[in-house]
Amino acid sequence: MQTRETYLDQLEEEEHIFRSRYRPVPVPDNVTLPEFVLQDAELYSDKVAIVEALTGKEYTYGQVTRDTKRFAKALRSLGLRKGHVVIVVLPNVAEYSIVALGIMAAGGVFSGVNPASHASEIKKQVEAADAKLIVTNGTIYEKVKELGLPIIVLGEERIENATAIYWEELLQAAAKANINNITEALDQKDLCALPFSSGTTGMSKGVMLTHRNLVANLCSTLFSVPKEMVGQVTTLGLMPFFHIYGITGICCATLRNKGKVVVMARYDLRTFLHALITYEVHFAPVVPPIILALVKNPIVDEFDLSKVKLKAIMTAAAPLAPEILTAFEKKFPGVQVQEAYGLTEHSCITLTHGDPSQEHGGIAKRNSVGFILPNIEVKFIDPETGRSLPNNTPGEIYVRSQCVMQGYYKNEEETRQTVDGEGWLHTGDIGYIDDDGDVFVVDRIKELIKMADEEAGEVPAGCVVKKAESRESEEDIIKFVGSNVAHYKRLRAVYFVDSIPKSPSGKIMRRLLKDKIMDLHKSNNGPKPAV
Repeated sequence: MQTRETYLDQLEEEEHIFRSRYRPVPVPDNVTLPEFVLQDAELYSDKVAIVEALTGKEYTYGQVTRDTKRFAKALRSLGLRKGHVVIVVLPNVAEYSIVALGIMAAGGVFSGVNPASHASEIKKQVEAADAKLIVTNGTIYEKVKELGLPIIVLGEERIENATAIYWEELLQAAAKANINNITEALDQKDLCALPFSSGTTGMSKGVMLTHRNLVANLCSTLFSVPKEMVGQVTTLGLMPFFHIYGITGICCATLRNKGKVVVMARYDLRTFLHALITYEVHFAPVVPPIILALVKNPIVDEFDLSKVKLKAIMTAAAPLAPEILTAFEKKFPGVQVQEAYGLTEHSCITLTHGDPSQEHGGIAKRNSVGFILPNIEVKFIDPETGRSLPNNTPGEIYVRSQCVMQGYYKNEEETRQTVDGEGWLHTGDIGYIDDDGDVFVVDRIKELIKMADEEAGEVPAGCVVKKAESRESEEDIIKFVGSNVAHYKRLRAVYFVDSIPKSPSGKIMRRLLKDKIMDLHKSNNGPKPAV
């Protein structure tokens, strides 16, 4: 008689479900993300947890824990309740982790916004998230002052004729109050973060993540960190903290392991190299153009690279060209180059390189995005037939784990299209897994504009169908779009076309548009237009 286990094994074999080569790791129950991240912080009370590279401003673990509790208490006194969304519009600053963890500890939901966003874009996210409060600084205050919500302002700057609530005064008042006003019990199933997806295939969508989602992700991503490394790793905090990787993969992961986050508000090559050397950074998550600069920019030669203590860099934004990787390894011998893969909808990192002590170096092959982390299942689906595929066969990457989002906020239709009834997250990316368990991403169903380096990448371009009576020029349209979006979203070119090709289901066929534009663009050696 066939046992249930035999039946499930046969079913999985037919379905080609792939799991981590490593054993599952436990995920603690009934602990919130702030509690998990700051667990045992009292043992490291005097150790520096966060430092700003440019100013030297720093917070110890004792101060981070104290101010997180004070901010949570202050938010409750301002009327914040469980499930209320707080919009954070800040550059990377030392207080960012305290702000995010304090919101979550109060029962609120953290939602970060790119500080470079246009005022109209911030307004859209505020409205889409049903936000109750905004946290920002004096520089950005003008963008949010008309949104009709209470505004907490970080920094020493005082704003004339403003009704702002000042961060330092708020924390001092909370310290003096000496009462615990957090009376609503928090559950791991409660939402704690509402990051907005990039919106590359349509309107930006709010991704609902719970305490359980993010705790589970940290358990999976940190599984290979040995005990002797706890308290020893210094991580560069350059990637934006409003992004899920910045706040979870950098801030929360480092604080959980009692390391140090070296915060950089913006990228500058000299400041970057100075930070690496001065603060003896061990781990630096970066984007490919930074690696390119480290290889080719003569500014690098101004520094004594023997003083760099870097052990590893990680890039997840785009594939790294093999020749650049080779040149980097030659210039920085001994520095491990890791590529990773993650999604906001999956709470952060999904696949990554790992512990060098593990088999085949523990480091996935070049141009691989890593291996499957513990507690995570992956399969590769033929987009045409819907059948799962064996190894070495490209298909759409599906992911299932405790890290999968609860859905898109107030968008059931998009949620149904992205997470199926069996809990599989449809990533929209095409990839395959090889015989060693290393995963390669080879194409994207979703369209992304890879614009980090305009000389080597792509630039945003628009295709427009003009009405017969229209008199608008290319310049008019570029100016109009530019006045309503952040600088990095501004169109660099406009192409007038007779029609926008669509599939039978009504989806825009971008590939046909791109082919048409590329035909017009062949004589130009500049960056490729991305529609």
